Amino acid sequence: MNLNDLMKQFNLGDLQKQMQQVQESMKHISVTGSAGGGMVQISMNGIMEITDVTIDPMVFEEKDISMLQDLVRAALNSLMSNYRDRVKQESAGLPFPGGFGQQ
Repeated sequence: MNLNDLMKQFNLGDLQKQMQQVQESMKHISVTGSAGGGMVQISMNGIMEITDVTIDPMVFEEKDISMLQDLVRAALNSLMSNYRDRVKQESAGLPFPGGFGQQ
């Protein structure tokens, strides 16, 4: 499919407007990832700014730095997975050709 066919298939002005609406709505979301049964929680807004980090004081009682590092890494991975899911949900109505931009 060439670019002219794509332009005919989609009204680019409408698509641009829809994308702007998604970007605006993303600014107002909050996503949280956690690990260790909530011992470490990290929150982020829709423009990928970390807004909160919570670490249960019990983690420090163990004095196990490698465990804390693993919990932070797992919480960040959970956060990013939740963020990707939310982005897919927010942009589900956008008509990307052939699933472009959506996994």
